Amino acid sequence: MANLKELSKNPERLTGGHRLCAGCGAGIVARQALIAAGNVPVVVTSATGCLEVSTTIFPYTAWKNSFFHSAFENSAATCSGIETAYRSLKKQGKINEDIRFIAFGGDGGTYDIGLQSLSGAMERGHRMLYVCYNNEAYMNTGIQRSGATPKGAHTTTAPAGKVHQGKEQNKKDLTQIMIAHNIPYVAQAYVGNWNDFVTKVQKALAIDGPSFINILTPCRLGWNYKPEDTMSLARLAVDTCVWPSFEVENGIYKINVTPKEKKPVVEFLKPQGRFKHLFKPENAHILESIQKDVDEKWGLLQRRSAIGC
Repeated sequence: MANLKELSKNPERLTGGHRLCAGCGAGIVARQALIAAGNVPVVVTSATGCLEVSTTIFPYTAWKNSFFHSAFENSAATCSGIETAYRSLKKQGKINEDIRFIAFGGDGGTYDIGLQSLSGAMERGHRMLYVCYNNEAYMNTGIQRSGATPKGAHTTTAPAGKVHQGKEQNKKDLTQIMIAHNIPYVAQAYVGNWNDFVTKVQKALAIDGPSFINILTPCRLGWNYKPEDTMSLARLAVDTCVWPSFEVENGIYKINVTPKEKKPVVEFLKPQGRFKHLFKPENAHILESIQKDVDEKWGLLQRRSAIGC
C-alpha cells in the first residue's frame, strides 16, 4: 500500500486555484495520480472535458508538468503517439530520462466518443496509463447521458417525466471491456480512498505496458448533492457494491475493498437529486431492478476473485 509519509515528499504537479467546481472529484483524481508518480517526469494528455477546461483557461494553466490537450475523442491516441516518439528518441540516444505517460478522460470521452482511440492504444501495447474520471454523464456540456450513466438517472437528454423515468438502459461495463483487451493491469477505484487509488496508480506506472484505471468521481452538479458529500457518496457506492473496488493484474481478479456490511442500493441513491423520482411508489420496480443488477454483478465479481480467473 502507498506510504503517506513518503507521498508527502513528492512534488505537487496540479496547482490550487483552478476553476473546477467546489466538491468536484476530478481535481482530486489528477492531483493524487500525479503525486503517486513521485519524482519521475510525467507527460499528461487530456481529453476535452471538465478537467481540461477548468485547468487550462488561457493564458493560465494549473499543470506544472508537460500537458497536451487534444480533441474530445483522442486523448489515448495522442498519448500513445507521444509515447512512441519518446521510445524512438530514447533508442536514438537523444533522451536519457525515464518518463511516464498518463492520459485523462471523462466518461464521455472514454466510454463513448473516445472508445475507439482507447481500444487502439491498449491493443497496440503502449506503455501508458489511462485514467477515466467517471462522473457518469457529459457534465461539461450540460449533463447529457453517456454510456456510463446508470439506469434510472435523470439527465438533460434522458429526463425523468411522465413518459420516461430517467435513463432506461444499464450503464456500459467499460472496465470489463478493458479487461477483454488482455492488458497487464486494469482497476476500478473511487474518490474517497486515496490509498486504494494511489496504490493502483503506482502499480500501473510500474508496468511495462498499457494500464487502465476507471475511478468513480462524483459530480455535485450533475448528481445534485451537497459539495461536501463527495467523498462520503463515493464510499457509499462501494459499500452498496454499486461500484466495487477491484483490480485485474495479468488476468487475476482481486477485490480490494469488501464492505463490512453490504448496504442496500437505496442508501447510495437517496442523497442524489438525479434519482429522487425513483422513490415515487410507482417506480419501486425500477429500484428493485437496480438492486438485482448490483447483486448479480457483485456475486459474479466475488466468484471471479475467488477462483483467481
